[in-house]
Amino acid sequence: MKALVMKESLQAGLSRTDRYEIDKPRTVNFVGDDCAVYSTPSLIYDMEVTSRNLLLEHLDAGEDSVGTRVEMDHTGATLLGMWVEITATITEVKGRMVSYEFSARDALENVAKGKHTRFIVDTEQTAARLKAKAAKATS
Repeated sequence: MKALVMKESLQAGLSRTDRYEIDKPRTVNFVGDDCAVYSTPSLIYDMEVTSRNLLLEHLDAGEDSVGTRVEMDHTGATLLGMWVEITATITEVKGRMVSYEFSARDALENVAKGKHTRFIVDTEQTAARLKAKAAKATS
């Protein structure tokens, strides 16, 4: 496995905020269609996208990242048609492991907070490993 050299620009304190419109595919409606709310799995997905996009700004071609851990408190409901802003802030860079704290808020309140960890990978090596696993799974 080739060693990845982290850029000096990748450091604790970097932050990114992305806004997401809460559309129907991002919701669950356990209490009826008129009360559809932002689902926790969608919130986690959007948080991962924000965190990954922040990291991509500091990686070289052929590098990307994979999520390895999520710890979250989803504390408020966001209704269909509202927006959510997710802010991811890097708290630690340790080799290829990048740790974040994140928060999410809608127009009225904070709706989530938590921690997330991503691991920086070489995309060619990762693709080769995944193809080898797929070949084993089908044989």
